[in-house]
Amino acid sequence: MNKTIALTDFALIDRAPGAGSPAELSAELSAELSAAQGWLPALVPGGVRESLVAAGRIAHPFYGSNELKDRWVDEREWWFRTTFAAPEVSAGGRVQLCFDGLDTVADVWLNGEPLGHHENQFRPACFDITARLLAENTLLVRFTPPLLGRETPPEVAKTLAALLEVFASIMSEEQKAAAAQASPAAANPMLNGPATTLRKSPCSFGWDFGPALPAMGIWRPVRLCVQDGAVLKGHHIQISRLSADRSLAEVKVLVEAEAIAARPLRAHVRMESPAGAVHEVDLRLAGGQAATTLNIPDPQLWWTHDLGASPLYEVEITLFSGDDLVDGVRDRIGLRQVVVDRSRDREGGRLFRFMLNGEPVFARGANWLPASAFTGSVSAQTYESRVRLARDGNLNMLRVWGGGIYEHEAFYAACDREGILVWQDFIFACIDYPSADPSLQREVELEAEYQVKRLRNRACLAQWAGNNEATMIHASAAGNLDPGSWGWHFYHQILPDAVTRHDGLTHYWPSSPYGEGGIEALEGAQDGDRHTWEVWHGDIFPSGKTFPTKGDERHYRRYADDLAKFCSEFGIHAAPELATLRRWIPKGELQVHSEAFDLHNKDNPKDKGDELLAVTTGRPSGIAEYVAYTQAVQAEGMAFAIEHYRRRQPHCSGALMWQFNDVWPGLSWSVTDFDGVPKSAYYSAKRASSPVAVSFADRVDGGLQLWLVNNSAEPVTLEIAVELGKFGLGGETRSVSATAQRAQAVIAWEVGPDGIIRDGRHYAWAASPDGRFPAARKYFAEIGQLDFGPGRLAITAEPGGLRIRSTGHSYSVRIEQPRPGITLSDNCFDLRDGDEAFVAVAGTDPGELAVSRW
Repeated sequence: MNKTIALTDFALIDRAPGAGSPAELSAELSAELSAAQGWLPALVPGGVRESLVAAGRIAHPFYGSNELKDRWVDEREWWFRTTFAAPEVSAGGRVQLCFDGLDTVADVWLNGEPLGHHENQFRPACFDITARLLAENTLLVRFTPPLLGRETPPEVAKTLAALLEVFASIMSEEQKAAAAQASPAAANPMLNGPATTLRKSPCSFGWDFGPALPAMGIWRPVRLCVQDGAVLKGHHIQISRLSADRSLAEVKVLVEAEAIAARPLRAHVRMESPAGAVHEVDLRLAGGQAATTLNIPDPQLWWTHDLGASPLYEVEITLFSGDDLVDGVRDRIGLRQVVVDRSRDREGGRLFRFMLNGEPVFARGANWLPASAFTGSVSAQTYESRVRLARDGNLNMLRVWGGGIYEHEAFYAACDREGILVWQDFIFACIDYPSADPSLQREVELEAEYQVKRLRNRACLAQWAGNNEATMIHASAAGNLDPGSWGWHFYHQILPDAVTRHDGLTHYWPSSPYGEGGIEALEGAQDGDRHTWEVWHGDIFPSGKTFPTKGDERHYRRYADDLAKFCSEFGIHAAPELATLRRWIPKGELQVHSEAFDLHNKDNPKDKGDELLAVTTGRPSGIAEYVAYTQAVQAEGMAFAIEHYRRRQPHCSGALMWQFNDVWPGLSWSVTDFDGVPKSAYYSAKRASSPVAVSFADRVDGGLQLWLVNNSAEPVTLEIAVELGKFGLGGETRSVSATAQRAQAVIAWEVGPDGIIRDGRHYAWAASPDGRFPAARKYFAEIGQLDFGPGRLAITAEPGGLRIRSTGHSYSVRIEQPRPGITLSDNCFDLRDGDEAFVAVAGTDPGELAVSRW
């Protein structure tokens, strides 16, 4: 029977580029001599910087201004070393050394002899070492600086020059001044020409949300694979057809194997449902594979958490070479059917709507970034807690962004369990790639084959997309989308071919944003998906509109004008929790726009958000107000956008916030910070994303509407208590009854302009008498112009939570989270005069938490 041996006990040392000698570094060393020569314990899986921090050789790069220190790390070559005893292997068997992930430019030696070269972070490097094994073996891996000796390809340089001209023509004087003060790489970290020749995470060189700390190291497991007779190479089990009444599923079963001995191969596939129903089939392999179809009556279908349960079938595949059992694999698979509805929309254009088991899904979600700039060192527990946080926030889709990484198995497993769909980008972002280069084409082919096969069984996998914004940016620079060496070969040939050949069931989309119909469709409202960045960034491309201030140009009220069929990016910047900033910025520098503070804000100019604050909350006077004000604006904006997009269904079918999480403790568009602490926007988005929700919308004539949206599994008929009131005094409440079918938005109630008072002292409020949906409210002035009047909170700590009662109207009742690991059932909510709320608390004594109001 085949077996696997994990290699984890590595040491690390550095040398000047080209100075390391495999013969010298392979020499047998005692522990004392190893330490004397400078070898350090290495984190594997992990990376160089994590290892240096753990060994105390450098300070943590995320703290204070440390990102700017220790740049020497990027200029050295780094050697990883381990020793292992030769495993027993039968006659005719083999031993493979497999690196699941090398980041990125690596050379491998065994016992002083070269095994090979590898420079793709996103596919394994495997070597047959059967004939090279000694009783005791020394393994060396050398990583050289990833961009050493690389230059920008001529075709990429041409586009970059044109793009910079475009940027210069539309930049404000303010933006030009900010760009002039920064290096080109710092001002535009995504425009990294040499990196386009290397298959490495684009954002590792810096982005507008994260640091320039390019990782190096063995970032995924290392294994010795002892194989005899044959080895399983892959499998694919998923619904290929589902009957209209969902009573019968035809399930595609594919098994792939590699023969080592010249004997017949057969496989046994066993599937067991959570209810205990067993389905089995025997397959004889020819040419390394076998396929069949299983008919499964009454399948236990996998649903997103808002539409039902997310059951997973237990799958066991055993492989026989002749009569010998030689290999096996276990998997957990959710049976579901996901398609993208591209039918005509009666509003014009075409829909872009995910259909799950025949039911329309409104994608309420966010963009997912690497959980750390140190991509190899994120624990499974971190993935589980972050994905659970997304589920608890009523999100049903996460988009794995194309500037990051193909995520670790723990992420996808968590999404499978929690009932969250995954939109998966291929890892290309924001720049041209020399796609006509034959060697790069081969790398991308192998990468795409590996990643598609790796993820095709995931219940959560909803779509593959070819890139993030690379197509749109090329069109901006070149003025066309003609075939050429800018990534076209990848997005329109190699990647879709890989999805078709190795999956065949998952939808492929060439880019994000994208629309079919040429350049005009890329960011239009008639087709495909859209990135809405007028909010926050302002008119990146001139709209012809005029605004009284920059803050108005960047205001979230502009979401109301967006007619996207599917908005796959929209966001507003905000600071993290004040306690998070205190953990990562020295006390003496914890002030707005200090050097360390601005270093943790990678967007430019650093004061971009100040103009937005000026017209919403007013400018803050200190760090505490800055945190509160930026979080309030982000919270208002995310709720406003989500409510708008949901009211537009079925014409709009998705809203994915930019962004869910952070790669480091910075100021960014995330709704949860690097330490896993939710911002105010997490909670406002949670309420706005509730499967059943209500929201207010302005009428063109100055009147007001209340909408009911239903994205639950069943039709709903609800009683809604609607109040038009004055802060601290209340007002008239009326009972409204409304019905919404599944995937429907309806007007539940409305009033003309004469029926409301639009000033800073009045509000509209809608609540559920039986708690079936979160309360919604509407204010008639900017946050800083609201006159809430006097008020106070009465807070009582009870077993398991806090009871909070408001005297007077309380805006953004905030429970501070002094450390990571605390979970709250709600936070940053409003209470009217006399309202009471109970917030469940876990992870700390509720009595230790401070509560404040605006």
